[in-house]
Amino acid sequence: MLQTEFEFTLPKGYLDADGNLHRKGIMRLSRAIDEIVPLRDPRVKSNPAYATIIILSRVITRLGALEEITPAVVENFFACDLSYLQQFYRQINELEDKES
Repeated sequence: MLQTEFEFTLPKGYLDADGNLHRKGIMRLSRAIDEIVPLRDPRVKSNPAYATIIILSRVITRLGALEEITPAVVENFFACDLSYLQQFYRQINELEDKES
C-alpha cells in the first residue's frame, strides 16, 4: 500500500500567538493541484517564492495542536524550519536529484 502521509518534527518549532510551541506534524504527498493552485494566487504573481508558502500550507495536514495550517502560519516559521520542510517535501515526493 502506498504511504501518503509522513510524520516530521521541526528543528525549532512554530511558536503560536499564545506562546505554545508546535513541533510534530504530518505532511501528505503533494498532488498536481497543490502545485497549480498557487500559480493563480496574486501573492505568487508578485513574488514567485511565495508559492512554497502556499504549497506547504496545503500539504501539512497537522502541526501540534493547531486546528489549521494557513499561509499566515507558514509565513511565521523560523527559517531553519522552512528549509527543513522544503527538503522534507522534496524527499517524500521523490523530487530529489537521484544522481547526487
